[in-house]
Amino acid sequence: MKTININNIEYELIKNYKDAFDLEEVKEKLTDYFENYDYVVGDIAYGKLRLKGFYDANNKKVNKINNYNDLDKYLKNNCAVDCKYFVIKKKV
Repeated sequence: MKTININNIEYELIKNYKDAFDLEEVKEKLTDYFENYDYVVGDIAYGKLRLKGFYDANNKKVNKINNYNDLDKYLKNNCAVDCKYFVIKKKV
């Protein structure tokens, strides 16, 4: 797994499906809004990067729409079919 630093926070790139991860593009989009999330998922459709934050199932802030255990459901229901995507995990 590759370790990356964005906005002084260390992340691990744990999934890079179809080589979706572009560090410069992620740095532009990853705002402080995502700092509390355990995971950030980026999907690409029509040339646009979208980011979504997820929590670990054990995090007290987790709920149905941001549980990392439901990532497959999110990808199936909210992303383009077989789209490029990546997952970064905040290092503790």
